[in-house]
Amino acid sequence: MKAIKFLLIAILVLMLLGGTFSGGLAVGFLAANEWSIPSLVGPTTGSPIPFVPPVAATPQGADEATPEELQTLFKPFWEAWELVHTQYVDQPVDDLALMRGAISGMLEALGDQHTSYMDPQEFEDANAGLEGTYEGIGAYVDTSGDYLTIISPIKNSPAEAAGLRPGDRIIAIDGEDMTGIAPELARRRVLGPAGSVVRLTIQREGESEPLIFEITRAKIVVASVEHEMLENGIGYVKLNTFGDTTTRELRAALQEIMAANPRGLVFDLRNNGGGYLQTAVEVVSEFVPSGVVLIEKYGDGTQDTYEARTGGLATKIPLVVLVNEGSASASEIVAGAIQDYGRAELVGMTTFGKGSVQIWTPLSENQGAVRVTIAKWLTPNGRTIHEVGLEPDFEVELTEEDFRAERDPQLDKAIEVLEQLISSGASN
Repeated sequence: MKAIKFLLIAILVLMLLGGTFSGGLAVGFLAANEWSIPSLVGPTTGSPIPFVPPVAATPQGADEATPEELQTLFKPFWEAWELVHTQYVDQPVDDLALMRGAISGMLEALGDQHTSYMDPQEFEDANAGLEGTYEGIGAYVDTSGDYLTIISPIKNSPAEAAGLRPGDRIIAIDGEDMTGIAPELARRRVLGPAGSVVRLTIQREGESEPLIFEITRAKIVVASVEHEMLENGIGYVKLNTFGDTTTRELRAALQEIMAANPRGLVFDLRNNGGGYLQTAVEVVSEFVPSGVVLIEKYGDGTQDTYEARTGGLATKIPLVVLVNEGSASASEIVAGAIQDYGRAELVGMTTFGKGSVQIWTPLSENQGAVRVTIAKWLTPNGRTIHEVGLEPDFEVELTEEDFRAERDPQLDKAIEVLEQLISSGASN
């Protein structure tokens, strides 16, 4: 509790210092030039009232509440806090909102797009997809840019049915321009009760004009795993997320597939926006018999390694992995490890490039959580994923025309590559 209290105080300092410094610049300029404000006129003399900068005060008890070693650093904060409470035009101010805004400001000052504050509702929403159900349009999104951006639509979701694609930027919601609106706030506006309609204006690469989509929200059920036997004895397993039940569902799917004695296996990670790190390690372990799954490198230069578990169900069968622009985070860990070991070749498009590690730490008194980037992921061979992504061994585009015609040239290529592996007698 003490550490959290000190953290919150520090956050408030950094948030409010920005306003203090910008205001101080204006006051200092006026005072140095002995200016006065002509509009402030005395009631009887008509002479200008000289501008006198106010003396900022520290609120009573503030020093006692601040650790001694931080009192000098925190003095401007307490002065700014007092000025807000005594001079701001609309009183009373909302201390809770100031506290939450200060946390957000401090984390934004780090300049890391994946480090942020989540208020209690945002924290609850952020975990909904991994827990299996929520109400909305059904899409994984990126909130780190200027606009809310689609990473991938969820299988059989309203977003997929409407035709949203990876990379689509949401520039307006229900006719309201989202320019300058925090993408996290935009995300919350897209969410809503099942049966309601949201109107999204989309900016899509290659399109000269914005696209309009009217999407009826639904209860989204996120199924971790889909599987089937394709023609010619090829097994197919698609992973949609890395959640609480993924490992169990994947093992059940592999047991069923392997019982049919498949000649080879296509593992589909397309449009999988990621999830839990530990789940990613468990998934890799189903395909790689041993070795390092990933390297986690911290800011102080230290690193941890994660090893594959034994007992995987598909460590020898000929394998091809499908990836695309919507394959992110945990998907890239899995695909990167499999590619590094030569266990399978990747088919599709370069992945999203989300290779950093965040921890979400709940704050006291149910005040949300802080998401902090603590490390970056490297593949077993030391390759960087973050902002680079993984390049497939066979690049195959899925065009808008393919999508509309329900063609899948990426899957077709994966099967072709797999047939070549089988013919050559490769078992990896």
